[in-house]
Amino acid sequence: MALNIPGLVATIVFYVIMLATGIWAAWKTKKEEKNANRSEVAMVGGRNMNIFVGLFTTTGGLFFVKPMRSKSYVTMMDPLQETYGNTMGTLLFLPTLIGDVFWFAAILSALGATMSVILDIRGYLAIIISACTVTLYTLLGGLYSVAYTDVIQLVFMMVSLWTCVPFALLNSATESIYYTAVNEFYQVPWIGKLETEYFGRWLDELLYVALGSIPWQIYFQRVLAASSSRQARLTSYFAGFGCVFMVIPSVLIGAVAASTDWNQTSYGLPTPNERGESSMILPIVLQYLCPTYVSVAGLGAIAAAVMSSADSALLSASSMLAHNIYRKILRKKATEKEVVCIMKVSMVVFGAAAAGLAFLSNSVYDLWFLSGELVYALLFPQLCCVLFIPNTNTYGSAAGFLFGFLLRLLAGEPSLKISPIIHYPGCSLVDGVYIQLFPFKTFTMLLSLGTIIAVSYLVAFLFKRNILPHRWDVCSVIKEREASVPLPEIDEQAGLQINIVYINPIEIHT
Repeated sequence: MALNIPGLVATIVFYVIMLATGIWAAWKTKKEEKNANRSEVAMVGGRNMNIFVGLFTTTGGLFFVKPMRSKSYVTMMDPLQETYGNTMGTLLFLPTLIGDVFWFAAILSALGATMSVILDIRGYLAIIISACTVTLYTLLGGLYSVAYTDVIQLVFMMVSLWTCVPFALLNSATESIYYTAVNEFYQVPWIGKLETEYFGRWLDELLYVALGSIPWQIYFQRVLAASSSRQARLTSYFAGFGCVFMVIPSVLIGAVAASTDWNQTSYGLPTPNERGESSMILPIVLQYLCPTYVSVAGLGAIAAAVMSSADSALLSASSMLAHNIYRKILRKKATEKEVVCIMKVSMVVFGAAAAGLAFLSNSVYDLWFLSGELVYALLFPQLCCVLFIPNTNTYGSAAGFLFGFLLRLLAGEPSLKISPIIHYPGCSLVDGVYIQLFPFKTFTMLLSLGTIIAVSYLVAFLFKRNILPHRWDVCSVIKEREASVPLPEIDEQAGLQINIVYINPIEIHT
């Protein structure tokens, strides 16, 4: 296949538009910095992101928005450090940092593979150019650049994907997806059946996707950038409907691929599924079932989706490193200029690391998926505790983290060739690989949550009743605090009211 010149030109134009938008947003950032802290402008947009921009940049959330935004946190890690201390906060930061970098690398790898299919160019060129473009405009404008480019990217992605759908559906090699949904024609029916023994696994994946997507700074950086808690909640609700609307073209394109006689196309047989190329089905459909100009538009949609996710991941990781690690732990007296400088340096480092990891292709995606599971199993229960469950402490946090991490590793990971030590009910050996049918991810998350609560209250009880000596309290969760009990006493002559204050010598610090 020859180099796709029109497609290459269109892709370059798209990248130039994104870079120009990022530069414009950087100019807006400079104006905002005159009236607010530089670091807050870069991380949360000065907390005045309008509802339209917010609508295109958030993904949903019901219970977590109000407690986070009402306390004016800068990052998702702030309440964790506030409750469990800086050391524990650093440990909890690692899964999200690794997840952000691996996600950046995984989607860069996917973009490189897509461009190699449609444009017939080297995948590494797409990876390098995309990483440099995203890093540059995020470096210049922080959250403003990320948010405003997201608007353009998501609008372009929505229009482009919906434009591709009719051409793919009406291709002469494709049978009606309504018929192939339940009938075998060229391939097996694309709807499929949910077997009873797989119900637990599907439920596990559903909860993992629904709840595991919450404890990410990528989401909370938009929530915390809203001008009020009410606006943050509204944008989250409406953005959730937007996500449902955006997923429809992908479902239809997948249905088309399962309803196509690939022997009638230049792709030929065997089918993409039989070749093990199911993960590349979108660019394959665009290339072989759509006209050239339509496939170019679809490529732009993929590039937009990648850049929209990549810049958010880059800003997320650098914000937490600069604010929660550098400012709160390494250098507590750091100036705003220092924090912003560290943030920008970390963007370059993380961007370069992600680009390098992208060349590892599928293995990077497996690592990101595993890190996402760790965030769900370890960080989600921690966030629930600090926001909704009072009096949990550092001991419970550490115990829950370590216990959850151990349980997840003992469940095994086929993609990393780690055999399970714990064989949950329904665990079976299929083609030499152990498959866990039990919802072990959610089970691990719940056990981690229960461990945090149980250990926290147990340790507090032991210290409060002096069963354990206070000198063993290495995490300093016990401290003196004044408990004011107003008991009015009236001086009838002077007409003065006096409050007697009692001191409770032992109080659990939360």
